[in-house]
Amino acid sequence: MAETETVFTNARLADGPLSDIGVSGGRIAAISPAGAAAGAGSTVDLGGVLVVPGFVEGHIHLDTSFYGDAWIPHKPCTNGFDVHERVAFQAQNMAQAAPMDERARNQLDLCIANGATAMRSHVMVDGSVGLTSLETILKVREDYRDLIDIQLVAFPQSGILKSPGTPELLDQAIALGADLVGGLDPASFDRDVTGHLDVVFGVAEKHGVDVDIHLHDAGTLGLFTIEEICARTAALGMSGHVTVSHAYGLGDLPPDAARKAADLIAASGVSIMTNAPGNHNFPPVALLRKAGVTVFSGSDNIRDSWWPYGDGDMLRRAEIIGYRSGFYTDDELAAAFDVVTAAGAKALRLEGYGLQLGNKADFVTLPAEHIPQAVVSVPKGRKVFKSGKLVAEDGVVIRR
Repeated sequence: MAETETVFTNARLADGPLSDIGVSGGRIAAISPAGAAAGAGSTVDLGGVLVVPGFVEGHIHLDTSFYGDAWIPHKPCTNGFDVHERVAFQAQNMAQAAPMDERARNQLDLCIANGATAMRSHVMVDGSVGLTSLETILKVREDYRDLIDIQLVAFPQSGILKSPGTPELLDQAIALGADLVGGLDPASFDRDVTGHLDVVFGVAEKHGVDVDIHLHDAGTLGLFTIEEICARTAALGMSGHVTVSHAYGLGDLPPDAARKAADLIAASGVSIMTNAPGNHNFPPVALLRKAGVTVFSGSDNIRDSWWPYGDGDMLRRAEIIGYRSGFYTDDELAAAFDVVTAAGAKALRLEGYGLQLGNKADFVTLPAEHIPQAVVSVPKGRKVFKSGKLVAEDGVVIRR
């Protein structure tokens, strides 16, 4: 066995056997049958609980959550779901909220305590807020660097073409430290798919960064936009570097059109993010996965201006996705789990993810017999390890 600093004994891996996991320098140095690593380093007995990779919180908004702040009653749209109106409500609510860094820390603690070891957060960057939100969240990210890996998306919540100065701000945001460039409903918000995507992919190409575009548009309008995004992705050789978040329109399509769209998305290498929201159609997860599309998930909004729900628990999110998708068999439940773990890691292009030799020692313990049971029972009593160090236990973040 390789030299180790810590050996985690009696870990029940997904394939069943009790194992010992040796960790050195924050990475997995060895995996051996239980008992074989005795005396190899300081030991932590996990007691036979299920050990899984850290959860991937693939889509969240650290700057706009009110979690831990005073309760703000939800205000419905006046005539059905409307992104423009929701953005206006958000601006009103943000003006009376607690300081952004305080709210962001509350939300991070919630996610980490539930087992997230990696995250992608969208942060507003547009003419309404400039770079101030991003500057705040960048500082918070630095403070949490030992607890969770965070990617930040420069997100034009107020549109790109409709919000003066936003193209330049997106460019500056990447230079400042944002990891990806985002977009928002190119057709229905900016009413110019080509112009909107010209800016998004132009910034991405200039800086060599990935793309993650919010797309709420329904039906054929949503499908048309996805087709345009896929075409750009293929033309620029960006397979594996582009995500469409939400993609509600894929859930509106008849079976044949959905299969055709799935094949196109798979061929282009575009990933799809869904949180399976309760009041919207959402992408057909099983159909997309069967076609070879990377489908991953995130909490999206947690107790903010869009809805009052959200608990920062990606295992709960797997349950919701499975429930809404009609997943019942063990294989289907395992697929729901994959959406919040390995598929998320693939979409975010995380280095060293998973319980394999040489990878980061980022893992969570769950009091469950196996993964299908964990998905349907969503057990608490978890321990969360980042780089082999305990960072949360029983819902409380531990700082050393």
